[in-house]
Amino acid sequence: MGVVDVKRVNKRAEKAGETRRRIIDAARDLFIERGYGATPLQDVADRAGVAVQTIYFVFGNKRTLLKELVDVTIAGDDEPIATLERPWFREVVAAETADAQLRAHVRGTRTVLERVAPLVRMVDTAAATDADVAALWPEGERPRYEVHEAAAKALVTKPGIAPGVTAERVADILFALLSGEMFLLLVDVRGWSPEEWERWTLDTLRAQLCA
Repeated sequence: MGVVDVKRVNKRAEKAGETRRRIIDAARDLFIERGYGATPLQDVADRAGVAVQTIYFVFGNKRTLLKELVDVTIAGDDEPIATLERPWFREVVAAETADAQLRAHVRGTRTVLERVAPLVRMVDTAAATDADVAALWPEGERPRYEVHEAAAKALVTKPGIAPGVTAERVADILFALLSGEMFLLLVDVRGWSPEEWERWTLDTLRAQLCA
């Protein structure tokens, strides 16, 4: 393949990626604003500035678009990298002390939750009324628990961890306090700022888990 051909392929891939991102951004805005069930794909296409056939070509159907939207929002980008392999989480488990790990974990989780929180209620409503949407996440909360479980196994080996605490107990506490439900309850319902949520969560985890 010549240089001109490579440039043409790269430009085509770049354009396709931009189109994909525009569709996802439009879907995010409309699904949150109106609800998943009340938003036809034609409206998403109009907002994104593409033909509705383009959405079907890129994503296949509306449910797949929703799944991609959630995955991209959790990750923060469209790179196929699992949370356990992402730089922010690698920094969490590599922290030298229990306190430093908790600080990094809470900060990283806050960044994720600020992106994801607006989607939580919309997805829950869609899943409650559409069995096919609910089936998009057959493992339920297990993947999220596994992230906290990996962090817990690292945390119990660090200086400053409370004596006698087990990795299983740590994972359960992280799973509960760093949940989207807790974040929404305090930030969305009770009006806390994300900064206040971060400070309270870190203080609570320190009291529970640090010597």
